[in-house]
Amino acid sequence: MSTADAPKVINIKVQTPTLEKLAPYGTVLGYNPGVAPLTIDFYGGAAKVRRLAEFQADAMPEMPVVTVDRRPLEVRWMERHALHTQAFIPLGGTPFLAVFAPPNDKELPDIDKIEAFLFDGSAGFMMHKGTWHDFPFALVDGTNLLVILTRGATEGLVRDNVIQDEAVGPDIEKRDLRHRLNIHIKVDL
Repeated sequence: MSTADAPKVINIKVQTPTLEKLAPYGTVLGYNPGVAPLTIDFYGGAAKVRRLAEFQADAMPEMPVVTVDRRPLEVRWMERHALHTQAFIPLGGTPFLAVFAPPNDKELPDIDKIEAFLFDGSAGFMMHKGTWHDFPFALVDGTNLLVILTRGATEGLVRDNVIQDEAVGPDIEKRDLRHRLNIHIKVDL
């Protein structure tokens, strides 16, 4: 491979997530004092119910638990879902790293808008419809994440619609950025 064919390396610095920084991508699923509790009076006020976000789906959701081991902090694929929101909720308080790009009407994410966030394990995250993302990165082997999505999105990854390392289904577009753009995206902790 000549120098001209070498992939362009893009380094992304990991950020601490805040409600404001994450707003373009979705909603934090964790304690938020800015969300007023509902007026449910059972249990003498000992249980305060806050609606943080509304899961949206055009099909029946499912909630698989995915066990994730550490892998290189390199973003090769990014995907999005146009017909449902998607949530990642850590089980056991284990931290994870998430990479997002805002929704757009293009075939690929806006590379210059990709951001990485380190979740400490105390909260999860639900993405807006169309948010580009990579599957979360584990920082500890055996990290368990409860994932809320539609069965069609999951099946889109395991059926015959995976062609040349990309998946396209009724509600998934998973694009190989390295192949399409000749870029190598590294996440710097």
